[in-house]
Amino acid sequence: MIAKTREEKLQRIIQIEKKLGEIQDVDVLLERLLTEARHIVSADAGSIYITEDDKLRIKYAQNDTNLKKLAPGSKSPYISFSFPINEKSISGYVAKTMEPLNIPDVYTISSEAPYKFDKRTDEKTQYHTESMFTLPLKTASNRLLGVLQIINAKDSKGYVTGFDKDAELFITHFASNATQALEHAYLTSNMIKRMLKMAEFRDPKETSPHVERVSNFALEIYDRYAFNHTVSDEERHKFRDRLKIAAKCHDVGKVGISDVVLKKTYPRFSAEERAVMQGHTCIGANLFEPAEDPLDAMSRNVALYHHEFWNGDSRGYPGRMDYKMYEIGTPVKKGLPLKGKEIPLEARIVAVADVFDALSHKRCYKDAWTSNDAFTEIESLSGKQFDPEVVSAFLQVKDRISAIQNAYKDD
Repeated sequence: MIAKTREEKLQRIIQIEKKLGEIQDVDVLLERLLTEARHIVSADAGSIYITEDDKLRIKYAQNDTNLKKLAPGSKSPYISFSFPINEKSISGYVAKTMEPLNIPDVYTISSEAPYKFDKRTDEKTQYHTESMFTLPLKTASNRLLGVLQIINAKDSKGYVTGFDKDAELFITHFASNATQALEHAYLTSNMIKRMLKMAEFRDPKETSPHVERVSNFALEIYDRYAFNHTVSDEERHKFRDRLKIAAKCHDVGKVGISDVVLKKTYPRFSAEERAVMQGHTCIGANLFEPAEDPLDAMSRNVALYHHEFWNGDSRGYPGRMDYKMYEIGTPVKKGLPLKGKEIPLEARIVAVADVFDALSHKRCYKDAWTSNDAFTEIESLSGKQFDPEVVSAFLQVKDRISAIQNAYKDD
């Protein structure tokens, strides 16, 4: 429900800011920040950008009008592009000047203004942008983190109007406090990135694009799974925040695997070497012991169980065994396999995301499969290696999975 009075909006902002401070993943926070900023001032659409060197990269775009045209549970197309920070574009101008910009009608911008509105997006999406409020997301030390852009404010009757002084005040205040949460999330993100970089140094297959693809795939699968199972918004927000980070850590345990095994290309593993390699699940789980919060627990579950088989096939590992007692460098002594929902949901989701990415990208021991072949293989393993409901959700978001593949290509 959108707050209507000034007091209600201020109270809503305070409540939202508290919830934003609890989000740990940067991307999840950015998406939520955009959603809540739009709701505060009844904006129909918007985008949020992050800085990458001297460029702005779009992270999320939302459009309620176009979303209503899609089937329930669907999302707007996944988009990814970047552009220079300069005065030619509206967002670039705001990023460069570090000052907000409120435009009543983007189609009547003065020819003397250094920036212009690119109407090609409207033409492509069959949407009409009118009012636009764009502001920088900057830290207390004036460091630019990104740009928030909200579009087409609506009045109580649903008609597009401009962003008034109250809207400017609400959003500027909200963005200022949200930036503090964003700074904190970046600290968490950087810590995770350092740990993953260590894994990448050890295993050339664990590249940054692979990790980003798997975590983004996992989020898309979960969002659709949550819709299919009518998961409450509160539960969904908490789960997806943890999942986005935990999925990145699925193979971090490979830091403890010997180079003799880890970097072997030909011939493939002996039975003993394969069992040693499987030890990465136990090593990864132990990195999150003791589990001090729900994120630790989910990261441990993903690392430990993402190679289990839904049908309990003995090829899954490590099964029921005391991973805390595992000795690095020794073959895993697998226990009785886990089966079905004994495997945590987060691990069942990452299992699909990880295998799909491995199939569709080149490895030292195999060529890349086509995306169609990889999708077909995942579908064929439904009910065998993978949870059928997770596979169903995965296949329902094929377009977004393919778009993520294109956005995060191997270097």
